[in-house]
Amino acid sequence: QVQLVESGGGSVQAGDSLSLSCAASDRTFAPYAMGWFRQAPGKEREFVAAASWSSTYRYYSDSVKGRFTISRDNDKNTVYLQMNNLKPEDTAVYYCVAQNYGTGRRPKAEADFDFWGQGTQVTVSS
Repeated sequence: QVQLVESGGGSVQAGDSLSLSCAASDRTFAPYAMGWFRQAPGKEREFVAAASWSSTYRYYSDSVKGRFTISRDNDKNTVYLQMNNLKPEDTAVYYCVAQNYGTGRRPKAEADFDFWGQGTQVTVSS
């Protein structure tokens, strides 16, 4: 079973930047899409961003578009999330996700992803 291991979470001030990383434990694992979800306290888990294998397609939620950038390094089987101009409402547990095979549609629902990481906490104070 492939494991996704996130790193890079922490506590920052509003306006700061933070970078998250997620590495797959199996170096032969070649997921079509990798991305991120987040869950804030008392709220439902929501899609943040996803990138296809070659990063030709990158998808973002409206709430992070223009501030977050997703990228992949397939040689390292790693996906990154660069988060700039962080806001208190970005506070959440961030989960790395991977979709084994493409479905022909934009992956943005929880059910689209086959593998999930344990999550890393991001806290943004005002």
